[in-house]
Amino acid sequence: MSLKIVFMGTPKFSIPTLETLIKNNFNILKVYTQPPKKSKRGQKINISPIQDFSIKNKLDFRNPDNLNTDEELKIFRELSADLAVVVAYGKLIPKNFLTLTRYGFINIHASLLPKWRGAAPIQRTIMNLDNETGISLMKLNENLDEGPVCSQHKIKITKNMNSTDLSESLASLASQKILTDLDSIYDGSINFVDQDHSKATYANKIKKSEGKINWNESANTIIGKINGLYPFPGAWFVFKGERYKILKSEFSNSKGKPGIILNENLEIGCSDNSIRVLEIQREGKKSQKTS
Repeated sequence: MSLKIVFMGTPKFSIPTLETLIKNNFNILKVYTQPPKKSKRGQKINISPIQDFSIKNKLDFRNPDNLNTDEELKIFRELSADLAVVVAYGKLIPKNFLTLTRYGFINIHASLLPKWRGAAPIQRTIMNLDNETGISLMKLNENLDEGPVCSQHKIKITKNMNSTDLSESLASLASQKILTDLDSIYDGSINFVDQDHSKATYANKIKKSEGKINWNESANTIIGKINGLYPFPGAWFVFKGERYKILKSEFSNSKGKPGIILNENLEIGCSDNSIRVLEIQREGKKSQKTS
């Protein structure tokens, strides 16, 4: 018998797992996603990637502003789902929802918990210059990313991998591993292990102000910022009164005063060595490759 599933997700990262569930004939009762948002320029209405996917694939979806209402609780209860699968939904699930499915709520988190709990694990792991990361499949409880874990799967973070690259790799990994865990949930062989909360670190939401490059930091730290904050909000600096966003860079052995352009190869001095800018974008203009 196929599990009756409620899927909850919002960004592009969530799509591969939902695709896998559909292709393997799970009964998707309903999809929950974040409501449309207005863009700052022109006030255009932007629906989430998961809502767009649901429309194209004729999936029943909801995008409430607030789950924590009597109406939403009633709608969810009446679904009589076996399981909720949560992949980057973007909001905490109210505690009174967590008992409304037969097998609970399973969350796919883009880090090796308890490391990098929170909103921005992919960006933070790159900015921290970690060598590896992965996904954790866990059972949701009322606290942020603190539930017991049933499986983890690791990948290496390769040189110059940016947050888009890593997100795509982790999303693919999640879509490959979810089926084994769903089988284990259904046959009762699943084993959840409590996290070691004393080792928890937190991936706080990214602030735009974090994108400003401090040339007195090391070249590797600056490259980690460039890669971790790509494509948004981006790592940037101001030159002659104009803001420039660095989209791609590499380590360089040239040495010079921090923040100074050292040569025609657009190598910029850092506290140690330098970075070479490979792709750059002046504010309000299109990006340009430097070679």
